[in-house]
Amino acid sequence: MTRQQVRKSILGVSFLLFQIRIFHLFFSPVLIVFAVSQGVINGSFLIYVFLFLTSLYFGRAFCSWVCPGGGLQELCSLAVHKRAKGGGYNRIKYVIWGLWVSAIVWLAIRAGGFHAIDPFFGLQQGTRAQKYILFFGVIALVVPTSFLFGRWASCHYMCWMVPFMVIGTKIKDRVKWPSLHLKVDRDVCTNCEACDQHCPMSLDVYGMVQKGSMRNSECILCGNCVDSCVSGAIRYSFAAPE
Repeated sequence: MTRQQVRKSILGVSFLLFQIRIFHLFFSPVLIVFAVSQGVINGSFLIYVFLFLTSLYFGRAFCSWVCPGGGLQELCSLAVHKRAKGGGYNRIKYVIWGLWVSAIVWLAIRAGGFHAIDPFFGLQQGTRAQKYILFFGVIALVVPTSFLFGRWASCHYMCWMVPFMVIGTKIKDRVKWPSLHLKVDRDVCTNCEACDQHCPMSLDVYGMVQKGSMRNSECILCGNCVDSCVSGAIRYSFAAPE
């Protein structure tokens, strides 16, 4: 089994597990708002802190290796080959994230801070109907977005979890401690541009290779460019970035 087959299998399992209610709790952007308004640190709060901390060493690898939404977007990519536009459109998710985090901070202050930690907050109160509303709501958000705007468009434009990992990635790149990243040797590049064709995030990977730097806040470290590069110009590295 190749690395990409392993990655896609993990994403598929993650998406299937998302049907289980407890996994909804850990990724819900709504439940955290209710929890914080009552002074409770819930499961999704802990997950978002975990995503930030892991991004300090693994960047956005969670998006392409573990995320349930990534699993759904990988399925959509079987039918969608349109490249998602980047640029200014990528800023939409930061607006969504900023408003959401501002609401969380305001509610936490209003509640007088945090008084309890309950990872399973909301598990008993939720109904079966709410479970399916959340599950199919994610599908209704991700699938049309992919078909209308291109592959992995939801990750580009709307995901509320991405900014946590982008901030962590920028910190690790600035501090330059050992972490997972892509490394390139442009001298051995054969200019086949296969890396561009296989990038699910529609990034200008070939342009990055020519510049000699693979840093890009939208890179999810899926390794497609690594595995499609016949010359071995691109590779994974876990070391202090140069």
